[in-house]
Amino acid sequence: MPTHPDMTTELNSDLHSNQPPVPAADVTGPAVLEAMQHQVAVFARRAEQTRLGGVGQARNSMDRAAYLLLNRLDLEGPMGVKALAAGMGIDSSTVTRQVAPLVDSGLVKRTSHPEDGRAVVLQLSPRGASRLEQVRSSRRELMEMLTDGWSEEERTVFCALLTRFNVALYGVQNAGGITPAS
Repeated sequence: MPTHPDMTTELNSDLHSNQPPVPAADVTGPAVLEAMQHQVAVFARRAEQTRLGGVGQARNSMDRAAYLLLNRLDLEGPMGVKALAAGMGIDSSTVTRQVAPLVDSGLVKRTSHPEDGRAVVLQLSPRGASRLEQVRSSRRELMEMLTDGWSEEERTVFCALLTRFNVALYGVQNAGGITPAS
């Protein structure tokens, strides 16, 4: 099996060009799975180190948990803690803990359920929607910068494959193969 450059070490000059690293393109069979698991680990490290938080003033201004919670509330509308937790594949106590500072900072508001006044739903506040759009814009700019030189087709294919990978990972997690993290 060929040795692949360890992307966790100092970057070499080939990686600063618009050319992809050659060894990765030549990997097939079981070696591709080895390279893939390594690159996913490197990606996880780099994503956590940089927090993929965008560029400019909004860079790293919102942690991953807050971003994902606000994003889900924006895309799916008001919902209860249990529904939010189920949709994100985490437990209710984790959502409750993560939502508390968002409520305290005015990004999320607690309101009465429209059909059952006793139940509470979480809703993105106007301030939360504005803040989320700032962060999204910053993150879009980062994605544009990271994929500078990629064709639209390459961006689309990468996004489709990454989405497919995330959906498969979620499926394995929900089947009990992976224990969810808090």
